[in-house]
Amino acid sequence: MVGTAAENAESARSGRPPLPAEIADLTDPGNRENPYPSLEKLRRRSPYAPFDGLLVVGRHDQCSALLRDQTMSAARDRAPLSPTPRGPRTRNFLHLDPPDHTRYRRLVTGAFTRRKVDGMAPWIRGIATDLFRAAAEAGSLEVINDLAYPLPLRVICELLGVPYEDRRLLQDWSSELAAVLDPPLGSTGRMTREAARARAGFVHYFRRLIEERRSTPRQDLISHLLQIEEDGHQLDEDDVLATCVLLLNAGHETTVNLIGNAVLALLRHPGQLDRLRADPTLAPAVVEEVLRYDAPVQMTTRVAREHGAIGDARFRPGDTVLFLLGAANRDPDVYPDPDRFDIDRSPAAAHLAFSAGAHFCLGAGLARLEIAIALELFSTFLVRPRLRPGGVTYKRNLNLRGPSHLLVDFDGVRTG
Repeated sequence: MVGTAAENAESARSGRPPLPAEIADLTDPGNRENPYPSLEKLRRRSPYAPFDGLLVVGRHDQCSALLRDQTMSAARDRAPLSPTPRGPRTRNFLHLDPPDHTRYRRLVTGAFTRRKVDGMAPWIRGIATDLFRAAAEAGSLEVINDLAYPLPLRVICELLGVPYEDRRLLQDWSSELAAVLDPPLGSTGRMTREAARARAGFVHYFRRLIEERRSTPRQDLISHLLQIEEDGHQLDEDDVLATCVLLLNAGHETTVNLIGNAVLALLRHPGQLDRLRADPTLAPAVVEEVLRYDAPVQMTTRVAREHGAIGDARFRPGDTVLFLLGAANRDPDVYPDPDRFDIDRSPAAAHLAFSAGAHFCLGAGLARLEIAIALELFSTFLVRPRLRPGGVTYKRNLNLRGPSHLLVDFDGVRTG
């Protein structure tokens, strides 16, 4: 078995052989709801080279080691398989290596310190409470558009200094750009015409905001990025632009998926939901298990800078390494009975949902807080929440995984 006709045509255009069965299964849109059987097959074969220039890694120990390996580059322009778009030069620090990555990251770290994040908890709780009250008045909750998008988007807009009234435009652009983050497999991970337009829209939008903040600074992250200087280094306009686009997208798109995945996991495991309702302090544990069980970011890539090996596979400078985070997080060598959703789980090693090493997610603490508050309120506010039959559909994305639609019915709200 090989890939679909469309995928094989894409392989022919790229000069690569047709996709093998395991990769074709993973990229098949029909498997979006449950990619884990395909991921399990690939994990068993890990490390696996489906074609020249690409190495697929899915075991937890292998992923953890290589993500921390300083000879692995995060720079997309190093990879011949990268869908890097054309356009103005931008220094997105997600795709920089140390020491540049370290310097750029340090300039924005202050907005995401533990003290800063914890201080936002009452405000975030207030936003989430208002969203649940609005759902109560409507009589049902469409989790993605009524909760999962507005909560993190409102938070990151406030941090950056972006007008929240522009949320629909920003949300649409983010959704289009999400497809570019798919891995370079067959027809996935390509810069589409829609994604290129979305990127151009972001560039124009943030250039205008940056110009406004230059003339009238405020107490927001855009103003901070324009003013901060460290060791004689200051961000130029393209640097600020790239950082703003990165933070807005990373600051809400993955959190949207995580909220959707978490609510769905609880609805499908009512015993776990009952436990959370009885003890809301379990919310952080629920968040960690969802991150392991159904990660919102399923994959990431690195490019080898040196010759090396993992297991019995060798790689060369310029080869792309694809990390199957969703597979590693269900590795039975680390997580007993890995396909079981268990909020009491005590794993032998930390999950890799936020990556590892120098590129560990900068906003992990903020995401954890937002989702814990959302899940606590979901479990305590709604009376007998349940998934409406046929009420869940999935986004088309392979990498940024989550529902596009999740409709929940309930019998009322608790007022005590």
